[in-house]
Amino acid sequence: MLEAMVSARVGDDVYEDDPTVKELEALGAEMVGKEASLFVPSGTFGNQLAILTHTQRGDEVIVPESNHIVEHEVGAMAVISGVQLRTLRDDRGRVSVEDLERVYREEDIHHPRTGLICMENAHSSGSVVPLENLEEVHRFARAKGVPVHLDGARIFNAACHLKVSASQIAQYADSVMFCLSKGLCAPVGSLLAGSKEFIKKARKMRKLMGGGMRQVGYLAAAGMVALKVMPQKLEEDHRKAQLLARKLSRIEGIEVFFDRLDINMVFFRVSRSGFSDADFVQFLLQRGIKINPPMKGEYRLVTHYWISYPAIEHTVSSIAEFMEKARG
Repeated sequence: MLEAMVSARVGDDVYEDDPTVKELEALGAEMVGKEASLFVPSGTFGNQLAILTHTQRGDEVIVPESNHIVEHEVGAMAVISGVQLRTLRDDRGRVSVEDLERVYREEDIHHPRTGLICMENAHSSGSVVPLENLEEVHRFARAKGVPVHLDGARIFNAACHLKVSASQIAQYADSVMFCLSKGLCAPVGSLLAGSKEFIKKARKMRKLMGGGMRQVGYLAAAGMVALKVMPQKLEEDHRKAQLLARKLSRIEGIEVFFDRLDINMVFFRVSRSGFSDADFVQFLLQRGIKINPPMKGEYRLVTHYWISYPAIEHTVSSIAEFMEKARG
């Protein structure tokens, strides 16, 4: 990737004359089965750009309550797009059409317009949403004349798990954002894909949001490697996560959530009296292992291309060592 970045041909992307960005956008659109795509700095940027492009001020956006857009994007849709959220009960990203019917706003002088439905796959819980559920939501949305946006930050991980192409997932959305970083290992960037008309509008909204960049081909070059090479390596990342999960589960006091082990993320809980989260995080950091403090009582470890099998063994032995010391 670094070699590709150093030797990249660049131009001015605001004027649409950066050849490397244009090549990346064409490839990205093709891989998710859309007419066009647009390079953006991050996944959150791409999701918020999609919301801004799809909606009108005062609209309501239906989103499953555990999705990244609700949990981890700082309420940005209210600030940037002037819309409100109507959250939907979900089971790790899966929703029911009955619940969609319940929260959908019919035309009424007192109601905001339902302007957009958002889904996420792979879900940030580590689970993959079945194609059947995405199809049901899409069918409902089409009947109501409402667009669907897919937060596909890890769509290639989801595709690997389902053993389908990314385009087979994205076909059930009018727009899709996917990250070039995360499992695909690019240092920076995401793509927002959709129809040519949608991307034309999104390009102007990207400029409004401060995302119009100049010689961004240096970043796009890494994205090209990410799309051409890395999807084929995700299955190995998933195997590493499964190995890590099995080994962690053998440590007394560690509860691994095997029902959310669809992709490259391992979630676990520690159940031991006297256990200190702060001490645990610091202990692992001293051994070269970075882990965030727990969220809602759960830790997450993520495997990727740069996580080797020896690194997994080191991580497991370090956690076992801490747990043994914590036992006293």
